[in-house]
Amino acid sequence: MATGIVIREAHFPGRAPIEAYGNGGFRFADMSHRGSLLCLPSGIHGWEPADPLALTAADFGLLLAEAGKVEILLVGTGKDLRPLPAALRAALKAAGIASNPMSTGAAVRTYNVLLAEDRAVAAALIAVD
Repeated sequence: MATGIVIREAHFPGRAPIEAYGNGGFRFADMSHRGSLLCLPSGIHGWEPADPLALTAADFGLLLAEAGKVEILLVGTGKDLRPLPAALRAALKAAGIASNPMSTGAAVRTYNVLLAEDRAVAAALIAVD
């Protein structure tokens, strides 16, 4: 019996470098994803913050659940660098995570280097056109 199309939460169960970004998405592990990404030790997750221009701790629930495995969070804030709100920085610091906001392109490049060094890194990457 046919069940039709099943839509699942976007998730790649592993760590992989980001091969390309732009056009509203990313390429990694020979796949593509449209939209933003949260790259964690548990895998790469589709990520849709409530407001990409005003990130909150609530946008990082998956990350905070894995806080013990992450030392540094790279936040790709889009085409331009935007500072993280003070409340978010405080929540990350309380969880023992250092945060570095930068443009998405810079965050992708830095993530790939730190991943290759097997560092305890995570990345929150806002998609750019």
